[in-house]
Amino acid sequence: MSNLYWLPEAQMQRLRPFFPKSRGRARVDDRRVLSGIIFINRNGLRWRDPPAAYGPHKTLYNRWKRWSDKGVFARIMMGLAEQAPDNKIISIDATYLKAHRTASSLRLKKGGKDA
Repeated sequence: MSNLYWLPEAQMQRLRPFFPKSRGRARVDDRRVLSGIIFINRNGLRWRDPPAAYGPHKTLYNRWKRWSDKGVFARIMMGLAEQAPDNKIISIDATYLKAHRTASSLRLKKGGKDA
């Protein structure tokens, strides 16, 4: 049994209209890259740590960075929300949040006393 996450083809069909047009060389498989990005985010991994099945980590990061800067992921979320029958409420599950290791000491003054 595999613990890898793969976007189903039906979901890819819904997402494809939001992808930017490819210029020059053909893009690496969108399904593999997006599944890898989702896997990294769901599991709280570093960009260097995805399984090899998703391809090179640099490709995953570059696609995420480029599309984030262009607003592609925001357009995807807005487009999918508009297609929903009741688009008044949008919820993103954020139950898994990582805090930096120094976050617990930010309120401490010198000498270890609480602020």
